[in-house]
Amino acid sequence: MKTKAAILWELNKPWSVEEIDLDPPGPGEVLVKMSASGMCHSDEHLVTGDLPFALPIIGGHEGAGVVEQVGEGVSWLAPGDHVVFGFIPSCGRCPSCSTGHSNLCDLGAYLGTGRQIADQTARHHYQGQDVGIMCLLGTFAHHTVVNEASCIKIEKDVPLDKACLLGCGVVTGWGSSVYAADVQPGDTVCVVGIGGIGANAVQGAKLAGAKRVIAIDPVEFKREKAMQFGATHTAASMTEAADLVRDITWGTMANKVIMTMGVGSGAVIGEALALTAKRGRVVVTNIHPAMEFSANMSLLDLTLMEKQVVGSLFGSGNPRADIPKLLGLYREGQLDLDGLVTKTYSLDGVNDGYDDMRSGKNIRGVLVYN
Repeated sequence: MKTKAAILWELNKPWSVEEIDLDPPGPGEVLVKMSASGMCHSDEHLVTGDLPFALPIIGGHEGAGVVEQVGEGVSWLAPGDHVVFGFIPSCGRCPSCSTGHSNLCDLGAYLGTGRQIADQTARHHYQGQDVGIMCLLGTFAHHTVVNEASCIKIEKDVPLDKACLLGCGVVTGWGSSVYAADVQPGDTVCVVGIGGIGANAVQGAKLAGAKRVIAIDPVEFKREKAMQFGATHTAASMTEAADLVRDITWGTMANKVIMTMGVGSGAVIGEALALTAKRGRVVVTNIHPAMEFSANMSLLDLTLMEKQVVGSLFGSGNPRADIPKLLGLYREGQLDLDGLVTKTYSLDGVNDGYDDMRSGKNIRGVLVYN
């Protein structure tokens, strides 16, 4: 079939919206008519080369849509089902999945290939050339073919232009607070960077019972939005936050510091540790450039104060369980998905959306397809 998709052909170039050829789903695969896709900063990392995936590639990994066709052997999905994609597939059988860490499923080893899990071939083509798909999904498209391991079936009452956000940003941010940071009632929490992930880290910290949530971002609009999501205080920088946190905690500092900046920097890990209390924890969720191999920090501080630095992927959660759970919180009015969407765009407006993201205008831009 013919469909439209946004392709990245070269580093540091705009997305190019093209008509592509899409093969039918193979065994274990699903054809999905996309309804919406969040515009995550991780797709910007493709453009800059911070994530060194093979090009050309169809962008997008935060999407939701309606199943149109299922391949041989797919028994639990049918045409008409609504699905959210998990940007890391989940097999349910590997050591990580079977011990409750499906965010680290062994199938994640295929992410950088951009090819189908089953046979490492492409279903997406442009003028006879194979085209990869971001995180085995390629949600910057009107249709895509994915492996069933990437699909989470959801109820049909949730608007898909909001449900798509659970494919990455919501679970990643919320889980960074609830799981990776293990925020406890009464904690003081700093969230550094208030975009699509940081906003949800704020929501997660609030739901977990944090006494204080300090949102740190240089953009005033994002600091204001953070207050709507549950932040109690804001600061424009970690330097500014240090005095604030010292004052409101009587010098004990923050129990948890969650790093959710658009682009991580090893140069500021020391600042994050300085915000952190004795036996406190720094959670590194944001993506760092692939070729960054150093971080500035006081290792003496790390040892003497028993501080921790931990990484977190997909919020350290289990998307098949957490996505329905979070949709339940949304239904009950305890999780704000509507407020996350700053602006919507057509597929042809994908570059406008990323221009707005770079200029700090969006918490989350969303591509909405007819």
